[in-house]
Amino acid sequence: MPAELLVPIRKFQRLLDYMERIGLDGEAMLQPIGLSPEELARAPSDRRLPGTDYSRMYKNAVQQMQSLKWPIPWAAGIGSDAFEFMCQSIITCKTLGDALERAQRYDKLLYPLTNYRMWIKRGEDDFELHYKVTVQEQDNVFTPRNWDRKEHVQTVAKASGLVVWYSFCGWLIGRSIDLIRADIGSPSVSEAYRAGMDTVLHCPLEFDRKYNRIVAPANYLDYRLIHTSESLQKFLDNAVYGLIDINSKPGSTTAAIHSLIKLDLNTGMPSFEQMAENLHMSKSNLRRRLLKEETNYQKIKDQVRCELAVEHLRKEDTRINDLAELLGFTESSSFVRSFRNWVGVTPKAYRDSLRGGARV
Repeated sequence: MPAELLVPIRKFQRLLDYMERIGLDGEAMLQPIGLSPEELARAPSDRRLPGTDYSRMYKNAVQQMQSLKWPIPWAAGIGSDAFEFMCQSIITCKTLGDALERAQRYDKLLYPLTNYRMWIKRGEDDFELHYKVTVQEQDNVFTPRNWDRKEHVQTVAKASGLVVWYSFCGWLIGRSIDLIRADIGSPSVSEAYRAGMDTVLHCPLEFDRKYNRIVAPANYLDYRLIHTSESLQKFLDNAVYGLIDINSKPGSTTAAIHSLIKLDLNTGMPSFEQMAENLHMSKSNLRRRLLKEETNYQKIKDQVRCELAVEHLRKEDTRINDLAELLGFTESSSFVRSFRNWVGVTPKAYRDSLRGGARV
């Protein structure tokens, strides 16, 4: 198991300070992670806490911000109801390009309520993802007068929105996107802020530009979405951590294949060649990636088949012959032999054990 991503304590402390400055309940925000404001304030400056704790804390903060009835300008509204509903509306799309087109329509519709929106411009070799946010600095509850970033509110709002969209696109296709360039439509906050953006985006970056956008190779728009409504809900429960994590390490090829097999199963079990094409890889590159992850395509197929077989056998109306065909077996006897190798008993014996209350 990979180690969980750790977040510097200063990010927790900064969020708590900000919440208190805008008059919200910092103590309630900390409850999901079991810390009090006093404990957080006393924590050593070099301490790090789990990224999942920061994600829960941030989501709690956004839920409180929504109660103020003002558009939330930060990070494309991640953690808000509007962001969640947008995600639900695009998760059934087949490709990243389809998903971004639908998200563009959604954001345009809600812009009068949220004050932010994204849109894309397609070119022959690349595409641009633009992000616009309108921040009313005068009398805006989210920009308190004594906040150390009040003078840079436009930059923080624009840059954080772009980062969320960049990371979210990577999550949708199961891999980090190699950007060509990024432009931020406001001046930089500081050298440290620029360095932080460089660490996330890994591309030529300019501040104080005409456009607020990221630019990436056009072929990414054809990449398949590897997620379903079920995996989306898990992501939304921990969205901030999920987006930090996708940028901290390469996506799992095994996980991507696992999802794509399930998504395409109704049209037949994809061949190795088809899977390599779906992932925009050569067959040799796919083999190398799977070898590095200590697996192969046959093992992944068997894992998915086993999971689906067990799921369907729990339903009394599932016939063995139908299940064998669904899972890509030409003979039901082949399915029975494979299932015995996976689980230790035949499909019939497994279902009988469930009916009889026995455990297998």
